Amino acid sequence: MTDEPRLESARLAVSRHAARLFWEKGFDATSGDDIAAAAGISTRTVWRYFRSKEACVEPVLKVSELRFAALLKQWPKTESIDQFLARSMAAFVTDDAMVRDSIAAVRILAVLHREPALRSAWLMACHEAEVELVGVVADRASRGVDDFAVRLCAASITAAMRLVDEEISSAVINDGLRVSTEEVTARIVLAIRAGAILPICDAVA
Repeated sequence: MTDEPRLESARLAVSRHAARLFWEKGFDATSGDDIAAAAGISTRTVWRYFRSKEACVEPVLKVSELRFAALLKQWPKTESIDQFLARSMAAFVTDDAMVRDSIAAVRILAVLHREPALRSAWLMACHEAEVELVGVVADRASRGVDDFAVRLCAASITAAMRLVDEEISSAVINDGLRVSTEEVTARIVLAIRAGAILPICDAVA
């Protein structure tokens, strides 16, 4: 393992502890010392890994978003988004690491209304996913990744999915709503279709 993947793995491990503490104690009541103690590292190392306290949850938010972006990269041109997600989401959400990190991310999103400092970390994670989505859109639209319409389409889809993520997270955590995989999938499909300004959602091959 090279230094970069090792660093990202270490940052993710710390981020999981930070997400748990922010959920259990609240953002303001959690200190860098608390995060360091939970992760078994020095406080100095925490600040070497992260630029701010709120940035400590970026990796755990980002990993969930990037896993979904990676899933979309497997989307065959012969299938619509409805068909692809209908057959792939069930297996996607049962991966153990995905479930743990998704729960941590959902909890963070559910408290954004009272922990606004954490929104910056969430927006950074969404930006990372948007960058990956540009390639998916470009491939399906048969355009270049620098094409403005491609970048706008990726940005629009990302914004729509961000809204879905926030609304479902809040409903599940704050309102106790039970949501099935099929219902979540349907909402994601609707968001992607609503955000797509290019004809990428149906089979393109």
